[in-house]
This record gives sequence, structure tokens and C-alpha cells, in this order.
Amino acid sequence: MFERGIARTAVYAALCVSLLTVTTVSCAHQDGATTATSAAPATVAPDAPMAAALSASIDAVLDSAIKTSGIPGAIVGIWGPDGNYVRAAGVADTATKAPMETDFYQRIGSVTKTFTVTALLQLVDEGKIGLDDPISKYVDGVMEGDAISLRQLAGMRSGLVAYTTSEQFVMDVLSDPRRSFTSEELLGYVKDLPLQIRPGTTVDYSNTNTLLLGMVIEKVTGSKLSDVIDTKITTPLRMEHTSFPTTNAFPNPHAQGYTNQTLDESVTAATDWNPSWGGAAGAMISSLDDMRIWVSALAKGDLLTDDTQKQRLHTEPLGEGNDSSGYGLGLFNSGGWIGHNGSLPGYKTVSVYLPEKDTTLVVFINTDIDGETDLVSALMVPITTLISPNNIYG
Repeated sequence: MFERGIARTAVYAALCVSLLTVTTVSCAHQDGATTATSAAPATVAPDAPMAAALSASIDAVLDSAIKTSGIPGAIVGIWGPDGNYVRAAGVADTATKAPMETDFYQRIGSVTKTFTVTALLQLVDEGKIGLDDPISKYVDGVMEGDAISLRQLAGMRSGLVAYTTSEQFVMDVLSDPRRSFTSEELLGYVKDLPLQIRPGTTVDYSNTNTLLLGMVIEKVTGSKLSDVIDTKITTPLRMEHTSFPTTNAFPNPHAQGYTNQTLDESVTAATDWNPSWGGAAGAMISSLDDMRIWVSALAKGDLLTDDTQKQRLHTEPLGEGNDSSGYGLGLFNSGGWIGHNGSLPGYKTVSVYLPEKDTTLVVFINTDIDGETDLVSALMVPITTLISPNNIYG
């Protein structure tokens, strides 16, 4: 959906690539918009198993992906009216062959954006900020900051250059992947660069947008973003296995994560690399069970007012003639599936919810190597073809 591996010269833009296969998105504010709504509650018991035939078909997809795609290990969770499916396959460690397990923690990359933007929208509901406030009201030194609104930042329409595309940034991270970065340091890589597009014209996915929103949240609340997310999101939702690390700390148990985002493009384990460079755009850790809680709450707007959630879900089509997918405020809609994906060195995640079927789908894999590990074609497309043939992801 969003993140895929990229060329060596911009290796850390794994958090910053185009939606689907489209590089720009029309942003006429009203025409062609997609607004999702919540479906009726599931008609089966919360833990009812999926029918054997459907479960076996998904098993076959998962097993094929492990055997043919180069993915070391995967975890899949599906919850909905057709029953629940939770399974891990493949290995968590290619050296020891230890198996993947469903209770592993995962680095969730850009799924972090959904938390950051939710925290921002909560401040909107509290009357502490306005979505159409300029970023210059809160953060100094942003290129054309008077012309860029918080809404445009949340909707990826600011035109600001992604700091992850800076060659100096890439070199700094790859030279010392355990280094810790501050938001100010990250912004410094691109703050003097001209805008890519005029604000508000098209979607241009950039981690700099969400980085700035994190800085706004901290300034307005006087608290660290990690504390705000803990207090206002994960604790109320009882998400006990979700955290926002500022170091390379990684709770056990977890899989080893494999990447070729290295200076010489060799494959290595990135398990203990510091995700602080992802910051408000991509540093968080979670689990399958917590993602099940989160993506449903995200899509239904459990923590926001109805009006704010309606604005959040307003998405723009991805190119002419494509009304089925688009980007809203810190989330996307892909074929009717609402949520986000994420990619960090060693890990890829997709967490989405389908209102039409009141169904949640979460997939984790422990690699981000480009070419052999296409999470979308190997798992998301075939799984959604089986469980929601009228709503295929991707």
C-alpha cells in the first residue's frame, strides 16, 4: 500500500514512498471523496473460529508466501463475522530456525502516524488547536510555514521534503544505526529546502509532515509525545503491549528483523537498531492483539467526536478514475480497508479494518528487503480476495 523498499541512495525512505503505485493524488476537497462508516456489530461470538474451509485456504496463502516470497516469518490475524483466524508461520530467526509466534512484539513503522494524528485530532476536539492553523503558529523555521496548515500536514499535502530522502540523513543513520535522533535534528536535514508542491494541491507522502505534528502536540500539551499517546490513547483502550520507544529497546518476545538497508547492501539483522529516526512518523512497537484493538477504534473514531472523525475519513482518490483508495488524515482507505501500513528496517506491518464487514486484518512480517518480500502481493491481495472479494486491498 504505502511503504516498499527503495533504491540504495534513498534507503531510509522506506517510511516515505508513494501510495500504491501512484505518485500523486488529486486533492479537490469535495469531488470524488471517499468517506467510510462503521458497520453493524459482528454477528458471531468474539472468539468464534473461522470456518475450516476458509481457514485452510488462508493457511495455504500463508504457507505459499513463506515458501516462495523470501519472507522469513509472518503473523496474520483476522477478526470478524466470518470468524477469527490467528496464525504464525515461518521462522523468527533464520539462524536458529526458532518459529514465529503470534504473541511477538513488532516494530510497526508508519502505523505510528495513526497514533500521532489521533492525538492531534483529540487536541482539536478539546479546542486547543485548529486543523486549519498554520504550522508557523507552533513551530518556527518551517519552509513557507505560514502557508501550510495542520490539516495539510495530517493529510500529506504540505509539499515539504521528506527528511528520509536526505542523502546526509541516510549516511548518518546507516553509519550508526543505533544512534538516537531528536525531532529538531531530523527537521534540520530538510528545513531549508523548497517545497515539492504547493500546499494543498496533491498528496505527497512525507515523514516530515508527521514529525512536525508530533512537535505541535508536545508544544501544546507540554508533554512528550510518547506520554500523550500513552495517557490519551493506549491506556484508555487497554493496549498494554504498545509503546513509543526513544531508544533501541525492544520488549521480548520478538522476531529478528532482516534488512538490506546497509552501507554495502548486505543482509543483516536490524532488530536492535534505534527507531528514533522514525519519531512521530514511525517509531512505535505493538502486538497483534493490540493492533486488533487499535485499528477498529481508529476506523470507528472511538476517541474522537463524530465531526472530527468524519473529517479524518475524508479521503482523496488516488489518481483519476480511482475512487476506491485514498489518503485521509493520518490513515488511508485501500479498497474499503481503512488503516495504515508501516515499514522499518527488518519489519513490515499492515493494520486495516473493513467497515462493510466489520472485519479487522493485521499482518506482520520480519523483513523489509525489497523485491523478494512484497507483503501486498504475497499476503494482502490473496487474503482479501478470500475474505472480502468485493474489497481487495492494494
